Formats: sequence, structure tokens, C-alpha cells
Amino acid sequence: MRRHLLKQIAGLGICLPFGRGILPLLATTPDQQHTSPAQPPVQTSLSQTDEQLLEELERANFLFFWEQANPLTGMVKDRCNVHNNDTGVVASIAATGFGLTALCIGQKRGYVSMVDARERVVASLRFLWKKLPAHRGFFYHFANINTGERMWDSEVSSVDTTILLCGILTCRQHFQHSEISLLAYQIFNRVDWTWLSEDTSLLPHGWTPEIGFLPNRWDYYSELMMMYLLGLGSATYPLRVETWNAWKRTTFEYDGLRYIGSFAPLFVHQYSQAWFDFRGKRDKYVDYFQNSMVATDVHRRFCLELGKQFPDYSDDLWGITASDSQKGYVVWGGPPSMGPIDGTIVPSASAGSLPFLPQPVMRVLQNVKNRYGGAWCRYGFVNAFNPLKNWYDTDVIGIDLGITMLMAENARTGFVWQTFMKNPEAKRGMERAGFKNYQPSATPLAR
Repeated sequence: MRRHLLKQIAGLGICLPFGRGILPLLATTPDQQHTSPAQPPVQTSLSQTDEQLLEELERANFLFFWEQANPLTGMVKDRCNVHNNDTGVVASIAATGFGLTALCIGQKRGYVSMVDARERVVASLRFLWKKLPAHRGFFYHFANINTGERMWDSEVSSVDTTILLCGILTCRQHFQHSEISLLAYQIFNRVDWTWLSEDTSLLPHGWTPEIGFLPNRWDYYSELMMMYLLGLGSATYPLRVETWNAWKRTTFEYDGLRYIGSFAPLFVHQYSQAWFDFRGKRDKYVDYFQNSMVATDVHRRFCLELGKQFPDYSDDLWGITASDSQKGYVVWGGPPSMGPIDGTIVPSASAGSLPFLPQPVMRVLQNVKNRYGGAWCRYGFVNAFNPLKNWYDTDVIGIDLGITMLMAENARTGFVWQTFMKNPEAKRGMERAGFKNYQPSATPLAR
């Protein structure tokens, strides 16, 4: 998915179609120099007003996953135009994975009945097991929402299949239904992680029938953690333990704050932690939850620096990650500055970090909801908007609504974490990766 575009920045990879076409190459500019160390972020709780907004937001997000999915296949649209009767047929397996988790949240919160939610999940898993084209258990990134036919010559995707599997495993634990459990076991156990890692400890991004394995590897810290952990947790085709240590954990420093990261947008710190609960755990490298707290606060400070150039960025309005823009889909963010940043705000950038920095994020979300009417639609926040240009996106994107909904629920109750982490595959993966419980320090700095 977005990772292909990050590789394109480095001139290493291919570019796959997103709803609005091909991205331009993006430039990286040097970081601002900071000399005085800053205090690390401090976690805070949610107010009643915050709870009310998040309830409204989650309910709206759920509507997308309910209305923009084919009830017979369970496949969820990659994106949707909110201003017309969108008739697009392109589904993404990542959006479908978020959608399966959304069904668990929706049932728990009373947005949908147990009978209706369970019926949708059963239909989805039957289609995934029996009809959706797959290779060695991995699924094509984009598929026809009605037939499952491969779209755009897309790749068999390692990370997008992982997101789908996370949704499937969440459903297995939440619904406790015999057919859902059986199908979940069958789909997960069919995935041949050893094929993906046959001659490498760094997993490839994917495979196509036309060229075989893609040349790009999951080699730097990113959303890759959930993929390696599920592979390590497989009972049928497990990854070797050394794969967890193979990818690089580069340390960055900004404004006196140190964290493990990569030259990538903010979402890379969020996706694995939508399902895997890293709180109070660490491997031999770092506490990844506290690392994401720091990375989020660094991004907020980065946006405040950009406020000198784009006056809309402030403590009340920040957050840039891969998104739509007035000129098409762009991979942008920082630090260091990536892409043709122009003052655009991406609500899912801050919302996806809700569990890490609840109060600073809620300050943004409350401001957007109260002051920018064009940024709100039937399904929650539009994908992006630019107050300086009075531009508001017409679309929502499934994975961005998904990370918003899941992280909102985790910030409120920890429900997704608690449910997903009951899976033996998740537990086994973290154990094999060497995670131990520990008491976090008061200063969440990566060491």
C-alpha cells in the first residue's frame, strides 16, 4: 500500500495505483536544528466532552464499514466519495481487515446487533476462505468488491494480508462462534510465512505472477512489526526468530527527544499498535508504545515549526501523514520534512495516535469538528483538508477511517487490544520475539 510510495521516494520501488493515480517523486529536506531539550509528553485522560466526540466519531466511522462493504462478500471499498452515490468497485484487503475489527467494536457499542454483525463476519470469512484469490495464503492488495477479482495488476501483499489477518483474529475472539473460529483458523493457518522468508530474513513487500517477489524488503522500523509478529506466532509455517532482529531500528533525535523511527509518515508508528498491545512490554531494543508517544509528540512539534510557514498549523491543528491532497494522493510528513507540504491537515494522523497522546490529539479533533464544517461528513472526518486554500476532500479512505476508529476505541477502553491479544498467535509471536513485561520509566525516551 503506502509503503510502495515510500520506496518510490528513495527511487527503489514501483508505484501502484491509488484511487487518484500516480504520485510525483517527493523530496526530503534537512531537519530544523534544535538545541534546547524538551520535556517528554505526558499521558492524560479523556473528558466527558472528549468521550462524546469520540462516540460520534466511532459511530460515523462504523457506518462506512457497514455501508461501503458488499454484504455478500464482506469486502470493503478502498475509498469512497462522500458527495455522490459512489459506485466504485475497488476493495482493499487492508480496509476489509479494519472493517472486520469495526464489526466487533460496532457490536460491542450497539451500533449493530449481534445477529447482523455475526452474519456479516461469517459471509466475509466464507468468501475469504473459498473464493477470494490467494497465493500461499496471501491475498492480492486490491480486489473487486463484488467478485474478488484482482484489480490493477496489484501485488499479493504481505502487510495488507497481515492487516486482514488481524481483523480475522479479532473476530474469532470477540464472537466466539464455531464457524467463525473454524474459518479463522483455516485462513490464518494457510498463510505460508516460510515461503515469504525462504531465502531472506527481511520479508518482501509482496509477489506478483508476472515478476515474482517484489525487490523491496521490510527492512526499517515501520508498520512491519505486526507482520513479523504474526509470522512468528504461526503454528503451521512460522518465521525464524532471527527475522525479528533483522530489520533496522534507527534512532532519530528532534527537539531533545530520541526515538526509533524511519523516513516515513506518522502512520508507521500506529498500525501495528492498533491490534498489538505493547503497553508495559519491551523487547531487547525498546518500549514501542512509549516510542510512539515520543514520535507523535515529535511530529506535533514539527508541525508547530511549520507554523512559521503555514499559519494554520498550531497546537490546535496539526497532523500530516500519507493522504489525499488538492493535487492527488501524496506521501508526506516528518520530521525530516517529506513531500510538498502545503498546510494540509490529515485528521487520521493525529487520531491514529489517540492512545499515545490523548489530550493533545483531542485538542485537534475538537477544533476540527467545531471550526471546520467541511471536514466532517457522514463517515466522520474527510481524508484531508487545507484551511489556507479552503479545500476539503470529497473522499474518505478505508484504512484511515479504520485507524481512527480502532485507536479511538483503544484510547477509551482498550477493547481491541484486550480482544486481539487473547489470540495464541499474538501471544506466541511476542514471546518468540523476546517481549517481557516491565515497569515503564516516567520518561518515555527510546534508549
